[in-house]
Amino acid sequence: RRLFFDTHALVCLLEENGFTTQQSEVIVSALVKIMNTNLDMIYKDMVTKVQQEIALQQVMSHIGGVKKDMIILEKSEFSALRSENEKIKLELQQIKKQVLDEITKVRADNKLNLNLEKSRVKELVITHPYAAIVQGTIFGLHAQQDRALTQTDRKIDTEVADLKTMLESHKLDNIKYLAGSVFTCLTVALGFYRLWI
Repeated sequence: RRLFFDTHALVCLLEENGFTTQQSEVIVSALVKIMNTNLDMIYKDMVTKVQQEIALQQVMSHIGGVKKDMIILEKSEFSALRSENEKIKLELQQIKKQVLDEITKVRADNKLNLNLEKSRVKELVITHPYAAIVQGTIFGLHAQQDRALTQTDRKIDTEVADLKTMLESHKLDNIKYLAGSVFTCLTVALGFYRLWI
């Protein structure tokens, strides 16, 4: 082991200051032993450059593995979210088509009934002049039917709007879940990185 001071010069210095040669050599050998012991203790805790490079390569390989896992997880999560969104969109489109079909059927039935009633009332007025009073009540019934029809239209429109808001909330929940997953993976990767450094 190399020493960083001249032992012979130290022996000479001690002899000049009143120590004998034997005492000076004992003091110098004691100092050398103490320094060697201290250096051994320091070297036990120290890491060589080769060991440090090996540890760094291991950490980098672990980080690379975590990055690959995160990319795979992110792609699978995105594809799962996209497929869920597509399913929800298809379901909403089907529901919308069904609702629109029902609306057109109800409107067509109501128009047909109204036209039949109008033609009946006209025939009654023509054949029976006193039936004009009855015609007023029938027109009142038609107005009630028109009001009920507009109310059902409004209900259907509110249901469609509710379905749209529900779809948007599902989209927002999926985005929150995805962001949480990505941040969790990043936190885990940074934790591994910090542990290995």
